Amino acid sequence: MNRVLSEAVAPSEGAALWVKRAALVALGVAAMAVAAKIRVPFWPVPITMQTFVVLSIGAAYGARLGVATILAYLAVGALGFDVFTGSSAEANGLAYMAGSTGGYLVGFALAAGFLGWAARRGWDRSHGRMALAMLIGSALIYAPGVAWLGVLFGWDQPILAWGLYPFLLGDALKLALAALLFPLAWKAVGSARA
Repeated sequence: MNRVLSEAVAPSEGAALWVKRAALVALGVAAMAVAAKIRVPFWPVPITMQTFVVLSIGAAYGARLGVATILAYLAVGALGFDVFTGSSAEANGLAYMAGSTGGYLVGFALAAGFLGWAARRGWDRSHGRMALAMLIGSALIYAPGVAWLGVLFGWDQPILAWGLYPFLLGDALKLALAALLFPLAWKAVGSARA
């Protein structure tokens, strides 16, 4: 029960393990960049799959590799690459990261760390516990995100209406998807090894 999904597939030692980890980080950064740019029309705001990918990386990779992957993603963005949801060729890098989404970006690392911790304890093998882990992970994204909006724009502004309420329905769908997929992935890994 103390393994995460990425550790359930070979290799598990030596130089090949480090190659696998580097490949997973690169894959995670790419998945984050792609998920940031895909917008599914939805009410009241379009859905990106970025929070789903953040939380999935944490659960699948474990806390250390998950946080390292998110930090690598943030570093790529800090260098000026257009990898964030609202970034562009003109609005990118550290200036973009210090804007209204800055708190959510900090929350990405916190959430990935928590999901990795929870997965290491087997939460991702149960539909209910994975849903709870996703809920807590989402809260870890929103808490610094909304707090940063309050710092930037003032606490007298409708920051919850701007930075929380419009996203709750879409995040509930992503939570349900992860709660469904992760236990099934564990069953598939177990069946493949049988």
